[in-house]
Amino acid sequence: MGNRKKEEGVKKESIFERVPKRKITRKGFVKLCGIGVGSLILNNSLFKFAFGQDEASTGRIVKKIKGLHDLVVVRGADPYLMTVKAIEGIGGMEKFVKKNGIVLIKPNIGWDRSPEQAANTNPQVVGALVDMCFKAGAKRVNVFDRTCNDQKLCYENSGIEKIAKEKGANVYSPDDWNVIKAKFNYKSPMEGWPIYRDALECDTFINVPVLKHHGLAGLTLAMKNLMGICSGNRGLIHSDIGIKLAHLTDFIKPDLNVIDAYRVLTRNGPTGGNLADVVDMKTIIAGIDPVLCDAYAAKLMNREPLSISSIDQGLKHNLGSADITKADILTITI
Repeated sequence: MGNRKKEEGVKKESIFERVPKRKITRKGFVKLCGIGVGSLILNNSLFKFAFGQDEASTGRIVKKIKGLHDLVVVRGADPYLMTVKAIEGIGGMEKFVKKNGIVLIKPNIGWDRSPEQAANTNPQVVGALVDMCFKAGAKRVNVFDRTCNDQKLCYENSGIEKIAKEKGANVYSPDDWNVIKAKFNYKSPMEGWPIYRDALECDTFINVPVLKHHGLAGLTLAMKNLMGICSGNRGLIHSDIGIKLAHLTDFIKPDLNVIDAYRVLTRNGPTGGNLADVVDMKTIIAGIDPVLCDAYAAKLMNREPLSISSIDQGLKHNLGSADITKADILTITI
């Protein structure tokens, strides 16, 4: 108590009194003001970069790449080789990847499941795409997804992290602070949605979903797979999901879509888990038009394409064609 009273009796020195007393000239004052303003601008820029404040984008620019065929469908027993043949059939990876370009490969890695359970994209499909991108001259190949289960377990047990890293890809979990807000030239329920920066700031976007049953959306397809580039409360996307996926597809404009239908989860999707729900279709579908890719995949599942809301909305928003009968489809069996 005695010490406390003694401390209370001591006059506290102001921070201003501790600063050496110097006369500030007019020139010095102007200089200090300049430093202060510069600091504020720098800090504000860093703040905006870190939290995505006020940074918006109208999306990726469509490249208007023309493939040799509208769709390439490959059937066989080796998903790696099938993927290679599918890309060769569409015109080769050089059509999509330029020298020193940055590529994003976006598979489905959402679930803590093994490749045999077919809830995620087949790792051999991803491995083949990484190899082809580097052979085409890519400087960097990024691979990521926003997972639903524990990220570490999803990446490991899917087999995707291991093979993609072995092939030289940069495999990581996206940061929720490193986003850009979506902006549309029309009224959209996706307006202002935070999109991972790396999904926008890439030279080539390759969309690689696994075909499977989905309890809400009907099927997981190319347009549905793009939910994995969204930060924020993705549960809200499930309301009016068809129009939201169509707008998201219009925003991101994937350059190439490769649908993995090698092992297909036919029931209890999207999580799966029971091998009795998995059917070996041993098919890979590649195309530039995401609506057409999805329509073909829906037919494989014995679904009328326009019964899937995202396909219906994609057609209404002129994102592609759902008419398989008029499409130029190259079918390869190996």
